[in-house]
Amino acid sequence: MSADRAVLVTGATGNTGSRVLSQLAPHGRPVRAAARHATAEALESGRSVRFDWYDPATHDDALHGVDRAYLVPPVGDPDPGAVMLPFLARARAAGVRRVVLLGSSAIPAGGPGVGRVHTTLPGMFEEWAVLRPSWFMQNFTGRHPHADSIRRDGVIMTATGTGRVGFIDADDIAAVAVRALTDDTAPNTDLLLTGPEALSYADVAAVLGEVTGRTVTHRPITPDRMRERLTALMPEEFAALLAGLDASIAGGAEDRTTDTVERVTGRPPRGFRAFAEQHMG
Repeated sequence: MSADRAVLVTGATGNTGSRVLSQLAPHGRPVRAAARHATAEALESGRSVRFDWYDPATHDDALHGVDRAYLVPPVGDPDPGAVMLPFLARARAAGVRRVVLLGSSAIPAGGPGVGRVHTTLPGMFEEWAVLRPSWFMQNFTGRHPHADSIRRDGVIMTATGTGRVGFIDADDIAAVAVRALTDDTAPNTDLLLTGPEALSYADVAAVLGEVTGRTVTHRPITPDRMRERLTALMPEEFAALLAGLDASIAGGAEDRTTDTVERVTGRPPRGFRAFAEQHMG
């Protein structure tokens, strides 16, 4: 990694991008923070650029002087490859050598959505990684339908039944991303990331109730009802994808944990109770 070449971080104001930025700081490498709503002050600093997946006119500035990139797919797009693959071709031509892609534990290479981008990376870049994290713990504290319904009604509604998930803290995802971006040798594989334990949404509700002193319950609903609920918040095709993932969780697809975070970073991932006590206690 050339010391005078920058690391591009897309989604720089989001859950993982903002954390990747802050964790890259101690490495002393130039960083390019790319987001749709970069502030004027940030733009003037030269460290930030306006970036929109759907506006190719913003892509060249983002890639100028960059040799490594952390890529967060456009949110809510059921086919992110349509905009990401042309960008990746442009990135390769601009001298980007290593790409770290944020994927999902629920979507393997060749799967729907970001799975198509995952499949393409090894043929385009000699150095690459795909992070495949489980569901974020931040879904219960940030701008997310679960967080909203917890604050408003003390309820979490899902179509997951009693299925369990290895929820992960976005700080741990970012720590793995930084290692994948800065280590001398690229992972050149996908990395399945989970927290230390698999919990049902009823388990999550119980922990949140104990930590906050409020009554928090899990309300199971059908996948069709989940799709209808999400369609009010996002495109129907993406809502259907998410409702289908809930049904997969109900069938046990996410009932697993891995040691990847500790193996890559040298420290264990944070558990959900510790996360809840810090952010909601």
